[in-house]
Amino acid sequence: MAVQRASAPPTTAPELPTLGGKKSSYRERVVDALRAAMIAGELRPGEVYSAPTLAARFGVSATPVREAMLDLVKEGLVDTVPNKGFRVTAVSEKQLDEYTHIRALIEIPTVVGLAGTADPVSLEALRPAAREIVHAAVSGDLIAYVEADTRFHLGLLALAGNAHLVEVVGDLRGRSRLYGLTALVEAGRLLASAQEHLELLDALLDRDKWAVREIMTRHLGHVRGLWAAHD
Repeated sequence: MAVQRASAPPTTAPELPTLGGKKSSYRERVVDALRAAMIAGELRPGEVYSAPTLAARFGVSATPVREAMLDLVKEGLVDTVPNKGFRVTAVSEKQLDEYTHIRALIEIPTVVGLAGTADPVSLEALRPAAREIVHAAVSGDLIAYVEADTRFHLGLLALAGNAHLVEVVGDLRGRSRLYGLTALVEAGRLLASAQEHLELLDALLDRDKWAVREIMTRHLGHVRGLWAAHD
């Protein structure tokens, strides 16, 4: 979903991204909206943003933005800057490598296992999200891309029945936020990664564990290479 632009807070609460499709409070949805903007590069690492400025940008009041940013401080995604606001923290190449390695250790065997256990109806229920990812890549809507991608991957992992695993991967995804998506969209390199979600679903429905492993390995490699791109 595109970031809302507004000169003053609305009288009613606007619709905000809900990453992963979870039900959440309004404050949590503001956190999700801020996190999505960081992931998509709308909020840049190293830059300082005030709560009132962000509130106007998202069309909400300053109080939930300030509270949401304090939640993100606890996650290490932003730092407080006294009398100014909040600075988005940078993620090093080493950290991105470590996060991707952990995700591979968790996600690849889990998703391969689903090739033999997942209900076909539950897998098909993820196809709309996979199509949304492709559509967002084509249209260049980066926040919609992030929202649908998160919903797809966490929804897929949830089929394994381990809620803690889903929580851990969700945290890793948040920490390895993306800075290079705009350049990738302009270069036309994001679509190939987006289409892998549909390819993965087809392999799961075919119960082809070898193909699932190959697609997941390739996809996480693309995620590390594409999402961390700075040029």
